Amino acid sequence: MIGKSIGEISIGEKASFTKTITESDVYNFAGVTGDLNPAHVNEEYAKKTVFKKRIAHGMLVSGLISTVLAIKLPGPGTIYLNQNLSFKAPVYFGDTITAEVEVIEKDEDKNRLKLKTICKNQEGKVVVDGEALVLPPKA
Repeated sequence: MIGKSIGEISIGEKASFTKTITESDVYNFAGVTGDLNPAHVNEEYAKKTVFKKRIAHGMLVSGLISTVLAIKLPGPGTIYLNQNLSFKAPVYFGDTITAEVEVIEKDEDKNRLKLKTICKNQEGKVVVDGEALVLPPKA
């Protein structure tokens, strides 16, 4: 299976992926990355923070953008070149996050796409905002 080539993609085209963030997701991410920040893994510590409870890693949440790019738009064969991110709000265990990408620029000569990337929680609140640059698969 191969994703869409640049010629098959239109400006304004969108795709999304939705996932509920679980405690297991956070602990697995912490284990893989070594990021054991107590704001993520220690409930007693987290109670004393501005968030009042444990939060998911921002990079775990933003990783859902990679899922959209790799699986849906452009899809399998896509090469991720660049991503800028702004973390706008915390994500708590049990939040359902929708990552969405939207094609905002095409450079057919260089086979590059610029995409708006955004993650929202179940209430529609933006938790991550940014832009990505990718190479879609060649036809």
